[in-house]
Amino acid sequence: MKLMIASDLHGSAGYCRAMLEALKREGSERLLLLGDLLYHGPRNDLPRDYAPKEVIALLNGVKNQLLCVRGNCEAEVDQMVLDFPVMAEYCVIFWGGRTVYATHGHQYHRGNLPPLQRGDILVHGHTHVPGWEFFGRDNLYLNPGSVSLPKEGSAHSYLLLDGTVVLWKKLDGSIFHQLDLAEFSAKIH
Repeated sequence: MKLMIASDLHGSAGYCRAMLEALKREGSERLLLLGDLLYHGPRNDLPRDYAPKEVIALLNGVKNQLLCVRGNCEAEVDQMVLDFPVMAEYCVIFWGGRTVYATHGHQYHRGNLPPLQRGDILVHGHTHVPGWEFFGRDNLYLNPGSVSLPKEGSAHSYLLLDGTVVLWKKLDGSIFHQLDLAEFSAKIH
């Protein structure tokens, strides 16, 4: 199964359209959104093509493909206009024989871990910077970066979990980093 993971849209209709084009191009069955969908928040500049109402319509149009967790910019009013659940603090999925704990990253992160076991994978956004790192008790951290407001010179990006491979991709589909789950498995054995 292919799973696309993206984070931090912050109300950009243009980048939301590009993300949904990537979803279609990748042939992913699901898109896991790691929060901060509609608003830019007080620490961010307005993203290009800022149009939260357009983002609402775009995301509601693919609601059956979406999994979502709450970001620090989500509010109860967002749930009133979105036709899919957005208020969960985390999502647990199983991929490649591993448990994946997905969250936004403002509450649970490497400095404040959720209840992980040896070999589990922590996925979060929030930082707007793509990341991958082995840590703790043989765990793996993954961050897709930001679709609309990348920081520290990073690209507008997303993650693709495909078989046993994790791919970090720019919105145009080009790969800028790759990790094979076999490499991760070798670290914990």
